[in-house]
Amino acid sequence: MMPKRFASLLLSGAFKAVTRTHVYPQCVAKELSNYQPSAPCFSRFFSSGKGEGKKVLGVFYKAHEYADNPEFLGCAENALGIREWLESQGHTYVVTSDKEGPDSELDRELPDTNILITTPFHPAYITKERLAKGKNLELLVTAGIGSDHIDLRAAAEKGLTVAEVTGSNTSSVAEDEVLRILVLVRNFLPGWRQTWEGKWNVAAIAHKAHDLSDKVVGTVGAGRIGQLLMQRLKGFDLKQMLYYDRNSIGEEREKELGATRETDLDTMLAKCDVVVVNTPLTDQTRGLFNKERISKMKKGAYIVNNARGAIADVDAVKEAVESGQLGGYGGDVWNEQPAPKDHPWRYMPSQAMTPHISGTTLDAQARYAAGTKDILDKWFKHEPLPKSYYIVREGQLASQYL
Repeated sequence: MMPKRFASLLLSGAFKAVTRTHVYPQCVAKELSNYQPSAPCFSRFFSSGKGEGKKVLGVFYKAHEYADNPEFLGCAENALGIREWLESQGHTYVVTSDKEGPDSELDRELPDTNILITTPFHPAYITKERLAKGKNLELLVTAGIGSDHIDLRAAAEKGLTVAEVTGSNTSSVAEDEVLRILVLVRNFLPGWRQTWEGKWNVAAIAHKAHDLSDKVVGTVGAGRIGQLLMQRLKGFDLKQMLYYDRNSIGEEREKELGATRETDLDTMLAKCDVVVVNTPLTDQTRGLFNKERISKMKKGAYIVNNARGAIADVDAVKEAVESGQLGGYGGDVWNEQPAPKDHPWRYMPSQAMTPHISGTTLDAQARYAAGTKDILDKWFKHEPLPKSYYIVREGQLASQYL
C-alpha cells in the first residue's frame, strides 16, 4: 500500500519528481484504480499548475554556431526562450533536434511527456503510433502555423488538444511570397548565378524576364496570408488580382484589396500569369496541383507555394517546368523535410526553392515564441485558448482541416 502521507503529498501537489521521468501518475493509478493514468484529464489534474511538474518536450532545429544570437529563439539551443520561465513554474523542459526513427530522442522522451512542442520548420512527424507512445500527452503545440505534421484525426480520437500560434508569421510568409514572385517573373536567379560564377550574359537573363505590372495574379486560398499577399501586391499595378476560396472575403474587403473572387479553381488558373498557394494541406488539397490541373494553367505561368509541398505533385511540377508549361516554380516547402539531396525540385530549371524559411524570420520567431508561452500559461491555469489557436479541441478538428 502507498503510505497515506505520500498519497496526500501527491494529491496536494507538494511532491516533486526528482528525475526527468515522472513516475507518480503510475503510483497514483495503483492506489486510485478508478482513474486511467494515460487519460489527458487525469495527468492534467495531478500535474498542472505552478510547482506540479509537467514535462514539456520541444523539438527544434539545431543552430550550432548561429545560436549565439539571443534573438534566434526558434532553435534548439534557445528553445523559444521559455526554459527559465517553465522551470521556475516547477516544470521539466526537455529539448531535442533528434526526431528521426524509433530510437530518436523524441521517441525515448515521449512516453512520459505531457506537452509536446513542435515546429513546421523542423517537423517532427507525430503519427498515430507516436501518439500511442505518448500515454501522458494532453497538449500538442505548434510553434508557428501549420499542424499537418501531426496526425490530427488520431489526436482527436485520443482526446488531445492541438494548438498553434495563429497569425504569428503570416506577414513574414506574405512578404516572402512577393519576393519569390519577383525572383521568378524577373528571371533573377540566372543573373545571380552569373555573378557568382564570374560570367556576364545579359541575353541569357533578359530573354525570359517580365514586369509584374499588368499581369494577372491569383491566390488559392484567401485567409490571413492570402489577404496580406493581396494587400502587398496592390502597388504593382496588376491587371487583375483574383482569389479562389470556398468563402468570400466580402465585397468591402474585395474592394479594399482590389480583388475578385473566382468560384471555380480551373477557371481562375487559366487566367493567371502567377498562382500563389495559400491553402492548408488537407485530404482535399493533397496533390491538388497534379499533371492534369497544371495542364489547364496558362502556358508559361508561375507557381509560388509557401503553403505545403505535398499540395503539388513533385514529378508533375518538374515535368511542367522542364517542358515550359510552367515558367517556373518557387517555394520553401517540400513534400518531405529536410528534402533529400536528390529531390527533383533542387535541380529543375527556373526554380526559386529554399529550405523552409519564409515564416521563421527573427521577428516571426519572437511572435510564435510569445504565442507558445501564452498557450502554455493558459493551459497551466486551465484557461481557454484564443479560439483561432485551436486545431483540435475536445475531439473536433478545426473547419479548415475537415
